[in-house]
Amino acid sequence: MRWNFDEPIEREGTDCIKYDLRLETFGKKDVIPMWVADMDFKTPGFIIDRLRSRLQHEIMGYSFRPEEYYNSISRWLEKRHGWRIVKDWICFCPGIVPALNLCTLAFTRPGDSIIVQPPVYTPFFSAVESHGRNLVYNQLIEKDGKWSMDFESLAASVNESTKMIIISNPHNPVGRAWSCQELGMLASICLKNNILILSDEIHCDLVLSGYTYTPIASISEEIAEITVTCIAPSKTFNLAGLSTSSMIIPNNVLRKYFNRKIESLHIGNGNIFGTVASIAAYSEGEEWLGELLEYLDKNVKYVMDYCREHIPEIIPVRSEATYMMWLDCRKLGMTGKELQDFFVGKAGIGLNEGSAFGPGGEGFMRINIGSTLQIVSRAMGQIEKAIVSIR
Repeated sequence: MRWNFDEPIEREGTDCIKYDLRLETFGKKDVIPMWVADMDFKTPGFIIDRLRSRLQHEIMGYSFRPEEYYNSISRWLEKRHGWRIVKDWICFCPGIVPALNLCTLAFTRPGDSIIVQPPVYTPFFSAVESHGRNLVYNQLIEKDGKWSMDFESLAASVNESTKMIIISNPHNPVGRAWSCQELGMLASICLKNNILILSDEIHCDLVLSGYTYTPIASISEEIAEITVTCIAPSKTFNLAGLSTSSMIIPNNVLRKYFNRKIESLHIGNGNIFGTVASIAAYSEGEEWLGELLEYLDKNVKYVMDYCREHIPEIIPVRSEATYMMWLDCRKLGMTGKELQDFFVGKAGIGLNEGSAFGPGGEGFMRINIGSTLQIVSRAMGQIEKAIVSIR
């Protein structure tokens, strides 16, 4: 391999949320942090080189996004995912979570209902409830370790106040890369009921071997007209700290409303380094990403095999995408708080407790395997030792 993903990187002391806030988050510092969704791998050198080059010009004044910013995104989406977009569809936003909130403000009104599909990324909930909208659950179905959408429940939950659904594609935390058929069925319900689809597709590039990502807006022009898609290079290339993401909005009216909200808050300029890094990632990142996905596949397989052979009390859900794994810990018979206390206090591992992701998450834990195999194997060994102590 050209890149060394086994290289340990010291992150402590860099104002890093994942490592430097362990004491505040877990009540103790000596835990392996496997919670925040960023990776422990170096940001690729070709991105760092572009950033260094920009630093040679020692004025960091106001800037705009050049043509290459938009072209690099368009080329990437078409080449990797077969989705041909138009430059004018691309809108800037300083992060996906801000985008979720801005879309709620731009496209709905207080009292409107917005559907989410728990267990799901926790900021989905606050993006709805923080702005006086009505949160409606369309809970995912879990059967024999496989998670799916409940279309019957979705259709039944719709009423005249339903204006939007927020989906995670690929899904965080259950790791599904939704099929074209599944997304089409969801979209047909939304088309029938005039419901806007807000699709968080930040993990779109992190689809593992044997699975495929489908941009929901790519299925048909009709679906594209009711869809707002959120993407970013941040998860793929470890750039979360640069706060640069893009919204793909084919519908002219929706795009106008979104941009008006961005402009009213004066947050559309972004930052020089986010722009430079995004261009580099989408222009030069394909080979690096290929090797990253191979490495993540091995980590997923390691966790799956380790639990099967040594920790049968924990059943990992086979990830189809993302570097987050969803661990079924229900055999341990613990409450959410007990699970968190067990993993922190007994195993020395900092994870995300499942009920935080909403209904359906009880008894699960989310683990970030975007680390060196050495870290992953050490974590699994500590978990095994802790479980052996209570058998």
